[in-house]
Amino acid sequence: MSCANSSVDTLSALLREQKAAFNAQGAVTAVARRARIQRVIDMLVAHHEALAEAMDADFGGRPQGFSLMNDVLGSLGSLKHARDHLEGWMQDEPRPVFSPYDQLGAEAWVMYQPKGTVGILGTWNAPLYTLLSPLASALAAGNRAILKPSEVVPRTAALVAKLFAEAFDPLEVAVVTGGADLAQAFTAQPFDHLVFTGSTAVARSVMRNAAEHLVPLTLELGGKSPVIVARSADLGTAAFRIALSKTTNSGQVCINPDLVYVPREQLETFLEAFASAYRQFIPEVSDNPDVVAVVNAQHLSRVENLVQQALQAGARVVSLPYAQAADEQNRRRPLQLVIDPPQGSLILHEEIFGPAMVVLPFDEVDQVIAQINARPRPLALYYFGSDARELRQVLEHTLSGGVTLNDVMMHAALHDAPFGGVGGSGMGHYHGREGFIEFSHLRTVLKAPEHDPRGEWGLLPPYSEHFLAAMKAQITPY
Repeated sequence: MSCANSSVDTLSALLREQKAAFNAQGAVTAVARRARIQRVIDMLVAHHEALAEAMDADFGGRPQGFSLMNDVLGSLGSLKHARDHLEGWMQDEPRPVFSPYDQLGAEAWVMYQPKGTVGILGTWNAPLYTLLSPLASALAAGNRAILKPSEVVPRTAALVAKLFAEAFDPLEVAVVTGGADLAQAFTAQPFDHLVFTGSTAVARSVMRNAAEHLVPLTLELGGKSPVIVARSADLGTAAFRIALSKTTNSGQVCINPDLVYVPREQLETFLEAFASAYRQFIPEVSDNPDVVAVVNAQHLSRVENLVQQALQAGARVVSLPYAQAADEQNRRRPLQLVIDPPQGSLILHEEIFGPAMVVLPFDEVDQVIAQINARPRPLALYYFGSDARELRQVLEHTLSGGVTLNDVMMHAALHDAPFGGVGGSGMGHYHGREGFIEFSHLRTVLKAPEHDPRGEWGLLPPYSEHFLAAMKAQITPY
C-alpha cells in the first residue's frame, strides 16, 4: 500500500486478497514467521531516527530519546522475544485420551494454527508500539496483518506506511492510512481477528462493528489506574517513582496513574515529597525539550476542562513545577495535581490521559478497595507498601489488567507475560506465549484407534437390556 490515504474499497480488496493468499499457502513454517518478524526488526533498526523525528513533529515536541525508548525499543523487545521463542510455541501439544481408548492406541493433541488476517488499529500516544507489539504476536502465530495507524499522528502514519510498503508484499503485511471514516470502516471488515487500542467509548463502537462478522477482538483500553500508597510504604520512594511516571509522555499513557490514594495524615508530607521530586525532573516547562507536548489542541482542552471543573467544584489544584496559562501554540504543560475533588467531579470518573493527576486522602484501605471496585476495572493497579497481609488483601479483592508493586507501569515491560485489560479496560492479551495463543486457533485433533470395541461392549443400537443399567452404574460422585 502507498502512504497516500486509503479508501474503503481498497481496504476491502486488500483483505480479500490477503485471505486468499493465506488459504493458498497452508501451513506457515517457523522459518517464514521468523523471516517476517526479522524484516520488521530490520526496518526499525534502519529507520529509527526518521521515525523518532516524525513522532516529534506530530506531537509538536516529543523527545526523540523517549520515542526511541518507548516506541522503537519497546517494539523491538516484543519482536525479538517472539522471533526467538515462536518455534517452541508452535509445537503440537499432546493431550490425554479418555479411557479406555487411551489403552487401545488412540492419540490426541492440540494444534496452534494461525487464524488468517489480523487487523491492528494503533493509537497516537504510542504510535509504533501499539501497532508493532501486537504485530509481533500476530506474526509469531503465522498470521498476515493489515495495520491502521492513528490519523492524529499523520507524519508517523505516512512513514510507517511507506516503510512497510518497501519491506513487505502487501499480501503479507500492509498499512492503510486515513481518518476516522476509514477507522470506522476498518472495524467493520471481516478480519479473522481485530486489535484495537484506544478509549472505552470507541471500543463499544468497535465491538458493535466486529459483531456483524463475529470477529474476535483484543481490546487494549485504559481507565482510572489507581495507586495505593499504604501506611507501610516508604513515602519518599513512592513520591519519587510516581512523579517520574507522570513525566512519561506527559501522562499520555494508558497505564499512567490517574488516582493516588495517600493516608490522610501523610497527605501534606507526600505532596511536598512529590513536588520536590517532580521539580528535579522538570524544573522548567515551556522550552524544556524533555517535556512531551499534549498531542493537539483538542486533547489539551479536554484535560484543562477536567482540571478546571474540579477546581470550580472546590478541589485544591497544585501546578508543578509552577502554574502556567494554557497555550494552544505551546502544548507543553505543567503537571496539575487535583487534590481531594468532590465526588461529582468529572476528573474522578473520566480517564485523564494527560498532565494531571488526582490525589485522594484515605483512612482505611477497605475504603480504597471499595472505591476501586465501584469503578470499571482499570488497566493497571499499583501498591506501595511492605505489609504482606494488606497487599494480599488488595490483590485478592480487586481486579485490574496488571499490577506493579512498589513502582508504577513496570509490569507492561515484561515481554514474557501477558499484557491486557479486564472488563472496562479491555479483553485479550499480547506479549509472550499468551500473545501467540491470542492470535492462534487452538485446534483439537483426535486420532481414533484401529479397533472399535463399542459393539462388543453393547454400546451400539439396538441397545440390549443391560445398556441402561450400565450407564446408570457410571453415574457416581467420584
